Amino acid sequence: MKKQLFFLTTLLLATTLAHAQTVKKVLFVGNSYTEVNNLPNMVSDIANSLGDRLVYESNTPGGCTFSQHCQNRSMELIRRGGWDAVVLQEQSQYPAFPDEQVQREVFPYAQQLVEAVYAASPCAEPMFYMTWGRKYGDEHNGRIFPPIGSYEGMDSLLALRYRMMADQNDASLCPVGRVWHYLRDNHPEIELYQPDNSHPSVSGTYAAACSFYTMLFLRNPEEITFDATLDPDMAATIRAAVRAVVFDSLSGWQRPQPNIEIVFADTASYMSVSFSLATTHADSVSIHWGDGSDTLFTAPATQDLHHLYAHEGEYTISVTASRHCMSAEYSFTYTATQEPSIPEGIATASIASPVLFPNPASHQVKVDYTQTINTIELLDLQGRVIRCLHPQANHFTLNLSNLPSGSYLIRIHSPAGMATSRLIKVKGR
Repeated sequence: MKKQLFFLTTLLLATTLAHAQTVKKVLFVGNSYTEVNNLPNMVSDIANSLGDRLVYESNTPGGCTFSQHCQNRSMELIRRGGWDAVVLQEQSQYPAFPDEQVQREVFPYAQQLVEAVYAASPCAEPMFYMTWGRKYGDEHNGRIFPPIGSYEGMDSLLALRYRMMADQNDASLCPVGRVWHYLRDNHPEIELYQPDNSHPSVSGTYAAACSFYTMLFLRNPEEITFDATLDPDMAATIRAAVRAVVFDSLSGWQRPQPNIEIVFADTASYMSVSFSLATTHADSVSIHWGDGSDTLFTAPATQDLHHLYAHEGEYTISVTASRHCMSAEYSFTYTATQEPSIPEGIATASIASPVLFPNPASHQVKVDYTQTINTIELLDLQGRVIRCLHPQANHFTLNLSNLPSGSYLIRIHSPAGMATSRLIKVKGR
């Protein structure tokens, strides 16, 4: 009996440690689409069932618009700060209205709300709540603006406008409307609407709650065991739809992450390292050169960078691009050496040298020449041949993955004779 108890205790401990609790503090700003069936509380119930925790507040007056939220208690809650995420839901019809009206009555207030979120909670994730088209469209306003007179027309405009708000404001997007669209197409037996053909049924709110749990906690919704009083098979079908639409394309719904691209100069620099830095979705960049010196600057689209080392040696260079408490990092090792002379015994001809790109190189180097390369040799600075290949082509890519960092020579034999170029191998990330 004691052995069995020990086993069960160990199993429970292992299960608990397999998923550490994640706590999210979230503010829901919206109206009746958020309030009906208490969407925030349903997300909380889902989180609790999986060992996570949602701490939330909400402000959801019926029919409330973004412009009204900019002047009511929502702005007070946003400015309180300390949020991990702020969910923003516009009035159900407004984003589908004619473009000029949306540009005037929706977009400026969406921007104002997101700016307030970032000002009070720099690390928070603003998240727009993409709602759905009414079951038969907006029949009343469709007489004035026909595109919203059907479900398909209204839903497609809502999806477009919410995507625009997310993209324009560096925010995430919870695509509840797309999940509803998927369920309407593939499982019409699931009634997502209340009898008013607008507000969500329990099934509709459950689809929204699973979507928000997936976006906020970044977990596969098919792990959810809470059914919200629904038939278990129906609940499982809804969770599968959320996986197909949300989880399987998670990065497409999240606000963009900072990104770094580095291209090395095509000629060796020896005691100085040179590269072109391109960043996207970044506000600031820091570079640690590995010799105790740093460079900090506001992120441009691209910038050519150079750093001169005082002493020979191996230096680890780290580049970090940051925005909204998110960051991307890129690091590599550079070996600074004095420009080598070609050792005695390594003969060269007075013909054009092969072009090496990139140089310095980390994983591979492209060798281009004006004539057919019959033989290509990789040599160390003692003149020893490390590798010998016979490409019989004008262009060849040489794999450097297993090569130690340092200086090398590449010698080619072609119909015109023999030529040599210097190569620097660096460690990539």
